[in-house]
Amino acid sequence: MSEARRLAPAGHLPKPKNNPGRNLPVAIAVGAFLGALVLLAVWIGPAGWYPLVAAAVGVATWEVVSRLREHTYQIPLVPMIVLGQLMVWMSWPFDTRGLVAAYVTAVLVVMFGRLFYHGRTTPPQNYLRDTSMAIFVLTWIPMFASFAAMLSLISSDGVPGGLYIITFMLCVVASDTGGFIAGVMFGSHPMAPAVSPKKSWEGFAGSVVGGSVTGALTVSMLLQHEWWVGAVMGVGLVICATLGDLVESQFKRELGIKDMSTILPAHGGLMDRLDGMLPSAMVTWLVLSLLGG
Repeated sequence: MSEARRLAPAGHLPKPKNNPGRNLPVAIAVGAFLGALVLLAVWIGPAGWYPLVAAAVGVATWEVVSRLREHTYQIPLVPMIVLGQLMVWMSWPFDTRGLVAAYVTAVLVVMFGRLFYHGRTTPPQNYLRDTSMAIFVLTWIPMFASFAAMLSLISSDGVPGGLYIITFMLCVVASDTGGFIAGVMFGSHPMAPAVSPKKSWEGFAGSVVGGSVTGALTVSMLLQHEWWVGAVMGVGLVICATLGDLVESQFKRELGIKDMSTILPAHGGLMDRLDGMLPSAMVTWLVLSLLGG
């Protein structure tokens, strides 16, 4: 059999229906670097994981608030970053009680501070718009990220806390990878074309398969709990991650921007990578904290 004849079946492989939309070698290299940072932080424990999450919150808040300020939103940058850090760090010694207390404090600072943004003698302009957006940002970034930070505090007999973080990260990576491959190879039915034309039902199905299978395997093998709990957690994670992607897509669409920033080559901004991870951290923390007891 000739060499050409022997290699002919490869021609029957499905051809991608969509362009990946990024420089894959560079994107993979940046992703590997970020993955190494995560593994190092997990290995150190909360003393490594909390600073990493806090740094990500600070950068993401800077990106989002900066883009809003460029489009006439009057939102103070430094106070927003400080308030976000307060929320993350208060969740370490006081868990959800510290997070809620810091969040309420941040909301009050925003509500009252915006009244006097232009001084006592000048009436505030666009008060409702700017205050609502600032509270949205506080919820979207530091509050959701705090649940990711608190994953490092979960403890269970015989199960190191870092395995809960690894479970979360593996499910996120599997969801993203499954959705990306299925979307590029087979995506032809848009999920929400008015919000994100490139996101397809085929990609969502790939994410569900990747997230649920990985959730079942990691929860059963790493955390020593029933596989079906991990599968359910994986599906919930995928749903939250997908909706998070759509929220950021609409956010950028209304501002008329493509990426939040350009600090990550072939990825855009840090928030462009965290958009789905942040809301999915909440459902993951809820399930895994119940398992950890």
